[in-house]
Amino acid sequence: MSLHDLPMVLFTVFTQMAVGTFLALGVVFLATLGKPKPDRVIDPVLYAIGPALVFGLAVSTLHMHDITHTLNVIRHWNSSWLTREILFGVAFAGVGFLFALLAWFQIGSRTMRQVVAFVAALLGIGLVWAQSMVYYSLRTVPAWRTWEVPFFFFATTVLLGALAVGAAIMVTTVVRAWHASRAADADGTGGAAPEAGPATGADPGTETSATGSGGGADAGGTKGGIAVQTRARVAEINAPTTEEEWQLTVRILRAIAAVGAATAVAILVVYPVYLADLGRGDAAAQATLDEMTDGPMLWIRLVLLGLTAVVLGVFVYRMAETTPLAQARSLALLVLLCFAMALASELLGRTLHYTTQIRVGI
Repeated sequence: MSLHDLPMVLFTVFTQMAVGTFLALGVVFLATLGKPKPDRVIDPVLYAIGPALVFGLAVSTLHMHDITHTLNVIRHWNSSWLTREILFGVAFAGVGFLFALLAWFQIGSRTMRQVVAFVAALLGIGLVWAQSMVYYSLRTVPAWRTWEVPFFFFATTVLLGALAVGAAIMVTTVVRAWHASRAADADGTGGAAPEAGPATGADPGTETSATGSGGGADAGGTKGGIAVQTRARVAEINAPTTEEEWQLTVRILRAIAAVGAATAVAILVVYPVYLADLGRGDAAAQATLDEMTDGPMLWIRLVLLGLTAVVLGVFVYRMAETTPLAQARSLALLVLLCFAMALASELLGRTLHYTTQIRVGI
């Protein structure tokens, strides 16, 4: 793989992670319908998706050398998978941002926000499918003209999306405990965390509704009202995690560990099939197989993936059930380790993907 392809490695991996995170949050939301609102558990994760997606989209423009070339690319939506990829990416980013804005300020009804989230999820699935078809549609590259390419792309989406949710939830829990500890030190209470208050997390004397009702707006106008709402929302999110929220976090984390481990194992199972298909192919396919297995990159990727599956399935799944809220930091470090190993593995895998640009007859 040349450095020219590095932007595409980062673009595909990070946008697929953003889509997977959004889809994982949607599944969590549907699984908790009719139960106490999970907003304080999952909302902080929502605002971590945007930077990952923006980074992926921004770095992809480097592949074109001239960003104005994008305007030429999007003209062929009816015949080009590359055009569809760009359109789906921009649409997913736009609708996802709209949903985050509506969720932050609690604008509109809950049903309306769910519809917007559903549309964003469909656009995200369309983005990953279009990305995979950009490569699958190239008949001259045997390593790409195979069903394993869409499988690997969607597996990356599921694996990194699930682990990103788990990592973000655990980081949020630890950061909240840190804020509570600092507040307790400032109050001179000997470092003991204050009793978790209501979900608003705002001081009773200054609490402002996140819905933006008239009482929350400054007399000076909308700007002051938005600032007050934002401060109230930040205070709400940073309030200490309650035991009820921790129990929900534990259930989510165990589900994430199970899904992540299963996805990692699925990738490990499909890789020998993929390599065997290349070995049975033409000269270009066999040359691709030799290129992939010649260095250590493939084996490092598979080892990292195997370690991720073991740590998730054996340690995180079990620890999540027995770890109390007061010891959340150790569990958070383990989840972050899994996320780091999976991300490194998928970046290596995508690098290998671009290394296999061995064409038929060229």
